[in-house]
Amino acid sequence: MEPIWTGDGGILHMAADDARPLHRRLYFALRDAILAGRLPPGQRLPPTRVLAAALGMGRNTVLAAYDQLAAEGYVDGRTGAGTFVRAALGDGPALPDRPALPQGAPRPSALARRLSGERFHPHSAWLPFRAGVPALEEFPWEVWARLLRRRWRRPGLDLTMARDPAGLMALRVAVADYLRESRALRCSADQVLIVGGGQQALDLAARLLLDPGDVVAVEDPGFRGADAALAAAGATLAPVPVDDAGLRVEALPAQARAVLVTPSRNFPLGVTLSLERRLALLAWARRAGAWVIEDDYDSEFRFDGRPVASLQGLDEDGRVVYLGTFSRALFPGLRLGYLVVPEALAETAGSVRGLLDGSPSTVHQAALADFFDEGWFSGHLRAMRGLYAERRSVLVEALGSGLPISGADGGMHLILGVADDARLVHALAREKVEAAALSQFHRGAVSRSGLVLGFAGWPEPVLRAASARLSRTLVSWTARAPVR
Repeated sequence: MEPIWTGDGGILHMAADDARPLHRRLYFALRDAILAGRLPPGQRLPPTRVLAAALGMGRNTVLAAYDQLAAEGYVDGRTGAGTFVRAALGDGPALPDRPALPQGAPRPSALARRLSGERFHPHSAWLPFRAGVPALEEFPWEVWARLLRRRWRRPGLDLTMARDPAGLMALRVAVADYLRESRALRCSADQVLIVGGGQQALDLAARLLLDPGDVVAVEDPGFRGADAALAAAGATLAPVPVDDAGLRVEALPAQARAVLVTPSRNFPLGVTLSLERRLALLAWARRAGAWVIEDDYDSEFRFDGRPVASLQGLDEDGRVVYLGTFSRALFPGLRLGYLVVPEALAETAGSVRGLLDGSPSTVHQAALADFFDEGWFSGHLRAMRGLYAERRSVLVEALGSGLPISGADGGMHLILGVADDARLVHALAREKVEAAALSQFHRGAVSRSGLVLGFAGWPEPVLRAASARLSRTLVSWTARAPVR
């Protein structure tokens, strides 16, 4: 029998800096040698005592490695004869002796290749003025912890088995009641599906409504995070301009199968779709036989005047699919949202939901239902609406009256009009200020330039300090062009 050598050019390759347990290192070294053909089928392995002595390790270590190889079918132990590489692995190497991903390996999908360079880029820290960040320090964490503890203490079958793919009925009832009261929706709990946030709600809506090749009209500028969900369904996006009255309905393409719209508050401009255009949009959908996907991402926070009623509440034909999220109203890590479908689509939606994924954590759903039922949700929204209005005013005052500000009548961010916004964002990052360039939300020609500034997540001292750094950067910014 030929000895098993280690080191350069040897049969076993064991890296000295490998932090795994010794028996696992030996197992992987032997397995790789077998797969690469350095230990061919039928080769007898050294007795455990011999290999242990050669490698300077305990016999039990070698035994553990051999046992794992035998359990996975790489070797056979023959009583009185020894341990042999299985002949059933075939003649010659099963894998080449080179890196695990050989040349010519299958490619990811076209969608994955297209999206891989665009997102997702996690942030190591949230800096002012990142949009969409709620006032996390004001959330009633002790209440939330108590509700979770209570649900975990004696969970019933409905919590441990997640039997309904549409979500926990108690939460669906609470959401339906809330939406009817606050957003004037026409819905029952049977039309509500609980999902893992707004992005998953949109993904599910796209799978329910669209076929590959369907044209979907989207706002321009608009939420670019929607593009991936629509592209995954095979949709072709058709940008439609947004002005101060919202989506320009007359510009909708006749061949569109659906339109994605944020009528209560366009993201990022913050404009509200006018009543005339709401009615025109529903009339267009009726004529075109198209769906309307209404994204109501932060309608809870309106400071000047009463909240605008939903588009879904005006729908007489069952063409509007409505989605929302609790990430902004409560906290992003909750990862809960909802999709409200027309009554005729509810059974199909539940079936599709069940086949694709199923509902999120039922215990968190139950705790959120309790959060609604005990009045904590409505109380928290009232408190945050007042707090965010104060923080909006602080930011507007700190920026000064000479700057063009828009979209500040509600929500969690405003727009500061500046030229050359993309380059300015990079300059601000060096000052520990996080802003988004308005131009990046355009899908076609850029019609407006500015900074998207979130204010909800930071107390007054932080907002004023960050505003001072922003103002200094603006003063020193030399590459300005007239604001469009």
